[in-house]
Amino acid sequence: MRTWPKRVPRSALLTAVLAAVVTAAALVVVVVLRPKPDNAVTMAPREPAAAPVEGPSSTCGNGPCKQLAAVSVGGTPVVLLADAAGGSGRVQVGQQPFELAITNLGAKLTATSLRCIDGSTAACLIRGDAAGGSYGELLTESGGVWRDYGKPYFSDAGSLSLYDVSQDGRPDVIVVRHECPKAVSGTPRCQAAPVVAEVYELDGEVMGCTSTVTAPSDFRGWPDVELKKSQLRRCSGNS
Repeated sequence: MRTWPKRVPRSALLTAVLAAVVTAAALVVVVVLRPKPDNAVTMAPREPAAAPVEGPSSTCGNGPCKQLAAVSVGGTPVVLLADAAGGSGRVQVGQQPFELAITNLGAKLTATSLRCIDGSTAACLIRGDAAGGSYGELLTESGGVWRDYGKPYFSDAGSLSLYDVSQDGRPDVIVVRHECPKAVSGTPRCQAAPVVAEVYELDGEVMGCTSTVTAPSDFRGWPDVELKKSQLRRCSGNS
């Protein structure tokens, strides 16, 4: 007589299935919690590193600026910037920029163009050689505020300086020019004439002139001329 295997009770089958599920879950937990070797490579996704943020480009004219000179006036940094040819530039006083007008007149900026003097009123003179002489642009400080004087100075003898001539704590502008009242400035006849130093106060008022000398190098301190007020007299000629 043929016999059939006994059927497994439903309760026993359910118990076996639950046991298998619990065992599998335990194995997963063991794998997840297993310590990772030191040289293991993590596969977690990472955000790309942020690219550095660049500030606005600093340009002088059509090219990048380069620093020609820098000084500190009363603790405030003053930096002269220009393009590679020195034909376009500006002055940065602290956080305040000043575009230079003298470059529009043909003045070329160099490492010796910046001259500053501190005092009860600080001032900076930016100088540049051009055809027929030199131009100078004056920046003055009052109450912590810097301003561009506006009107450029011109020396047909190529010499512009900043010096406290009156010794009152305020620098003055010294313009060396040819004394040629009967000739046109820049002509060979005028260029051959003696020179005189004309002194201006910071507000543009003429303080006086020196006697004539043969060449700018005859003045003390040249090329940064130094004068005393006692050397001055009333200006005459083509001042």
